[in-house]
Amino acid sequence: MPLPITISSIHSVSALGSSPAAIWQSYIAGHALFSKIKTGNEEEIWCSRLAADLEPELNTLQQRTAYRNLDRTVLLAILASKKAFSHRDVQKNMGVNIGSSRGATQLFEKYHKEFLATNRVSAYSSPTTTLGNVSSWVAQELGVNGVSIDHSVTCSTGLHAVLNAIAWLKSGMATSFLAGGSEAAITPFTIAQMKSLKLYSTSENLLACESMRFEKKKNTMVLGEGAAVALLEQGISERTQAIISGYGFASEVLAHNSAISENADCFQKSMKMALQQANLETVDAIVMHAPGTVKGDLAEKQAIEIVFDKGPLLTSNKWLVGHTFAASGMLNMEMAVLMLQNNKFIENPFFANARDLPKELKTIMVNAVGFGGNAVSIILQKAH
Repeated sequence: MPLPITISSIHSVSALGSSPAAIWQSYIAGHALFSKIKTGNEEEIWCSRLAADLEPELNTLQQRTAYRNLDRTVLLAILASKKAFSHRDVQKNMGVNIGSSRGATQLFEKYHKEFLATNRVSAYSSPTTTLGNVSSWVAQELGVNGVSIDHSVTCSTGLHAVLNAIAWLKSGMATSFLAGGSEAAITPFTIAQMKSLKLYSTSENLLACESMRFEKKKNTMVLGEGAAVALLEQGISERTQAIISGYGFASEVLAHNSAISENADCFQKSMKMALQQANLETVDAIVMHAPGTVKGDLAEKQAIEIVFDKGPLLTSNKWLVGHTFAASGMLNMEMAVLMLQNNKFIENPFFANARDLPKELKTIMVNAVGFGGNAVSIILQKAH
C-alpha cells in the first residue's frame, strides 16, 4: 500500500502573526487585521500588511548583500520557508515549488516607471522580476539541490504547488518538497486593477471584507500580503502535523476572464474528486476560498450544497486577513491544520453554521480557485 503524503511543517508570514502560537491567537481573538493606506490618487483603502514583529526579520534579511535587490514577494517566501524548514530537513532529492500570482510586483512597477521616465533600466531588472526567482532564491537560502519550480495559477497557485509536490513525491522523483505561495501585491497598479474590476471593498467598517456574507449586494474584496509554505513528505512520522487524504482539481468553461459559473462547476468537480480519492462522503468542515465577492462567495456555497447531502461546517479567513492571492490557499491550509491540532473550529462572523460542532475535528477540506476557473480542493486528516 503506498505511503500517504503528509505535512511535516507548515508556516506563514502575514498580518496573522510571526509564529503558530501568535497566528492561532489571532484566529481565537477574531479581530480583522486591516489598516488604511493611501493609493496613488490619495484615496484611502483597507488592506492587511505584514505583522509588525515580522518587519525587523524581513529588514535583516534584506540587508544581506545578495538580497538587497530582491522583491518583497521573494523575501516573504524566504522568510516563510525558513520558518517551515530546518537544515536537518535537507534531503538529496528535495524539491521547492513556491508560486506567485503576480510575482515581483513592486520591483516590476518600479523598474517600468523608471523605463518610461528615462528609457533605461537597471541590470537587475530582468533577473529580479522573473517569476522563477521566488523558488530559486528559497532553494539558494536553504541549500536545496533538487528541482526548483515557479508557476502562477492566480489565486489557486499555492494549492497547485501542493498538487505538484504530491505528484513529484508519488513518482519517486523527490523525497520531500517545500510547497506554497507568496504575494506582496499591495501596489498602486495591482490595486487599480482590482478596483477596475469593481471587486474592492468600499466599506468604512473594519470588517471591510465580508467573506461568507452570502446576501451582500456589493463586492468586498480586500488585498493582503503574505507567504505560506508547507514541507510535504511520504509516510507518517512523529513530526507529522496532518495527512493529505484526498485532493481534487478541475477547471471550467469561462463566460468572462474573472467570472465563475453560478454553481461553481469547477469546485463541484474538484470537491467530488477529493472525496472520492479519500473514500469519504463528507468532511467535518470546509475552509472556503470565499474572496468576499458577491458571485464568488455564493457560487462556492451553492457548489458545496450540491456536492454534500449533509453540509459540513463552513468558515474562511479572508474577513481577517484579506485576499493574499497565491498565498491564500496555503493560509487556508494552515488554518485547517491549526484547527485539527487544537480541535477547535473557528467561526466566521458573517455566517451561522446550522449544524452542531463535532466532538472531534478529524477531516477538513481546503478550497482555492483562481482566474481561469482553476479550482483545487484538498482534504486534510488529523494525524494523531
